[in-house]
Amino acid sequence: MKLVSSAFADGAQIPRRFTCDGGDLSPPLQWSDAPAGTKSFVLLCDDPDAPAGTWHHWAAYDLPAVLTELAEGAARNKNVKQAVNDFRKVGYGGPCPPHGHGPHHYHFRLIASSTDLLQAKANASCRDIEREARRSLIAEATLVGW
Repeated sequence: MKLVSSAFADGAQIPRRFTCDGGDLSPPLQWSDAPAGTKSFVLLCDDPDAPAGTWHHWAAYDLPAVLTELAEGAARNKNVKQAVNDFRKVGYGGPCPPHGHGPHHYHFRLIASSTDLLQAKANASCRDIEREARRSLIAEATLVGW
């Protein structure tokens, strides 16, 4: 399985409009080669370089298996199921490293799931969604930006 973005290449800088210093939009993401048995997708974004440990920026889940992309700003779509991020808000919180902390790497991860609906509680956190997604994980793809 492969995860890419038309906005930035793997290992490249994430454009400002997708960060807290810009429009704070979720970037456009495209994926391909989902394995047989995929019933849904979970999309995660986190920053393992955060000073206090991994910071969870986004979790979108129960994405239908027929999807192969999320458009720019998809996190603003109320029909997309999303978790509470570490900014304590539902949806996407763009890259926002502390000033003077140096470069951070943002890992966008796509999980192919063998279930179409995660057993997620109301107001689930990104960590909760990842934990649930790992129970039905078939494959995972990663795209990293900074």
